[in-house]
Amino acid sequence: MVKVEITETLYQEIERKFKQEAFKIVDLMQTLEQSPQKGKLLGTVGGIVIKELRYGTFRFYFITDGFKLKCLIEEELTDLLIRFVRMSDKKHQQETINEIKQILKVIGPKGFT
Repeated sequence: MVKVEITETLYQEIERKFKQEAFKIVDLMQTLEQSPQKGKLLGTVGGIVIKELRYGTFRFYFITDGFKLKCLIEEELTDLLIRFVRMSDKKHQQETINEIKQILKVIGPKGFT
């Protein structure tokens, strides 16, 4: 079973920025439960994969276990957690990716609350 989790701070930022469209974005994020291979691969840090989903000009970044995502077929995926951690617009994309990588290197996946 694939579980999609959105950090509280990201959820509040989505609601503040998108107001009425927030439910569409959350629904887009929830589609990863049915197709966890979705999203563009941006890099890996210690076996944790960083990927992005796009909505208009915004990017939503999530992390997950790279081994499970790569090696198991969809029917065998059990206990896979996909955690959305940050969002950015096109202009601040690289800064956000570097911030996510730095947090993963220093603190690990627990650094996102």
